[in-house]
Amino acid sequence: MDRLSTLLSHFGVNAGTFHSGAFCGVAVHEGEPAGHVHLLQSGELLLKPGNGREIKLNEPSLIFFPRPFPHRMFADEATNTQVVCATLTFDGGSGNALASALPDYLVLKLTEIPELGGTLEWLFKEAFEGHCGRVAVMDRLFELLVILLLRHLIGSRDQQPGMMAGLADPRLSRALSLMHEQPQKPWSVADLATAANLSRAGFAEHFRRVVGQTPADYLLSWRVSLAQKRLREGKPIALIAEEVGYESPSALARAFRRKTGLSPREWKAGA
Repeated sequence: MDRLSTLLSHFGVNAGTFHSGAFCGVAVHEGEPAGHVHLLQSGELLLKPGNGREIKLNEPSLIFFPRPFPHRMFADEATNTQVVCATLTFDGGSGNALASALPDYLVLKLTEIPELGGTLEWLFKEAFEGHCGRVAVMDRLFELLVILLLRHLIGSRDQQPGMMAGLADPRLSRALSLMHEQPQKPWSVADLATAANLSRAGFAEHFRRVVGQTPADYLLSWRVSLAQKRLREGKPIALIAEEVGYESPSALARAFRRKTGLSPREWKAGA
């Protein structure tokens, strides 16, 4: 059972390269509809995320904003700063279950993520050597980079409560993957506890502590996130209800309103 591929089959990642090369001055990213990935290849960079403190980077680093998030970057001409940057969107919008499970931003030294080494080497080569088709290749490499970064995060145990922490937990990952793969099934806590090889009470407590929600609340959130994606795609509500585990459009509408405060039609109009 591939816990990451299942997520990406629902909420794929799309990148768009918009800068590669020398950078100096100020870059402001505010009010934009996409996330961002910035790669500092050399030189120095000052990053100010939102209202947070400034972060000074002086060695090769990855800056990852999975969702729209205001940030500014500064570099002095004397530091000969080289960066490669791309916008980032996930299928289903920035509020989908996968994007929402990630932190507002991550800043990692490239030496901390050696499993990205080969992809980074190829991406930097495309960025600075000027081959034909380079932007199309870089877009795909940025997407691969994000997938490998997600793999890295799932493999890490040092995480805040949430989906990614649950997928990193060997006892919970199977139960989560079952919900992700088969949202239409009427999963009970007993079913999921059996998949996790835990008692019903032990599973419920462990799930709440690691994921930060009860199993029932998590399943509701997952189903509504899938429904939102399908609404964006223009699918009829009756078909969506069947796909995500509700016996009727009205049952889906009640669950949808409980989670979002809106009916599916109201949400779609606003989205």
